[in-house]
Amino acid sequence: MSHANAALTPRGRLRLARLVVDEGWPIARVAERYEVSWPTAKRWAQRYRRDGVAGMVDRSSRPRHSPSKTPQPMVRKIVHVRLKQRLGPAQIAGRLGVPASTVHAVLTRCRLNRLTYIDRATGEPIRRYEHDRPGAMLHVDVKKFGNIPDGGGWRYVGRVQGERNREATADRTGNRNTRYEPRLGTAFVHTVIDDHSRIAYAEIRNDEKATTAIQVLPNAVAWFASRGVVIERVLSDNGSAYKSHAWRDACADLGIQAKKTRPYRPQSNGKVERFHRTLADGWALGRFYTSEQARRKALPAWLHFYNHHRPHTATNGKPPITRLTNLPGQYT
Repeated sequence: MSHANAALTPRGRLRLARLVVDEGWPIARVAERYEVSWPTAKRWAQRYRRDGVAGMVDRSSRPRHSPSKTPQPMVRKIVHVRLKQRLGPAQIAGRLGVPASTVHAVLTRCRLNRLTYIDRATGEPIRRYEHDRPGAMLHVDVKKFGNIPDGGGWRYVGRVQGERNREATADRTGNRNTRYEPRLGTAFVHTVIDDHSRIAYAEIRNDEKATTAIQVLPNAVAWFASRGVVIERVLSDNGSAYKSHAWRDACADLGIQAKKTRPYRPQSNGKVERFHRTLADGWALGRFYTSEQARRKALPAWLHFYNHHRPHTATNGKPPITRLTNLPGQYT
């Protein structure tokens, strides 16, 4: 594409070249008419004579040959050190005896210039996946949050007042441990997220046992079915609730294939793990609640906001619900 100050567009170049080649005008006269230099007019006329109309477009400024390009064996060494030891350009340059700018250029070309592109555990480039349709895969997990005392937690009221609120709540409920310390309990949020659309479903329960997880699963399946999504697989980690035979049988009864991640590989279930961070920032810890009951009542409204209104980077900046077009009225 021509730059902003170019004297000739491709169409103007063609007119200039045709005056010289087809009509026999002197190059000097054509150059004067189009207010360009004599060598410029001669160059476009020669291109038209050699390549025709196709020669009037801009050419790439990339050189045909790059004799100073980093040799491929050196590129492999740079990539190997980056993947195995996660060193920066300066450290790699010192080891291999090449300029740091060369190392950075190679890493950028190989898309390894950021450590976030590399898996921390294996040192290999991160492989991302997404199923092509809703329901092909559900990700399930449990997120635990400490219950909020009456009057608010320490994150918003401070450590001193937060401890007072804990004591007052324990006096009201009588929940204390063997050392007479306040015991407020835990909210176990059972979360289910669709791999393709990122639509999320969640329930708050009092534990994370297999019986509880089995109770949540049919509710989630029915919730997705009401939105026209048929569940085929469910992916979980190797927690005790999901390793049980009861979980496997419950999935089979619903016609769902139960799958598990590799041990010590939470990245395989990364979509639900990332949703937990969004859940914590947007709902659990993102605002001031005067009690645990107030926070639990706010969960359905936040889930609706997440599914229907919150832009999601994985869905091109649109809410997750936009990937479900089965039923009318899903955008309200």
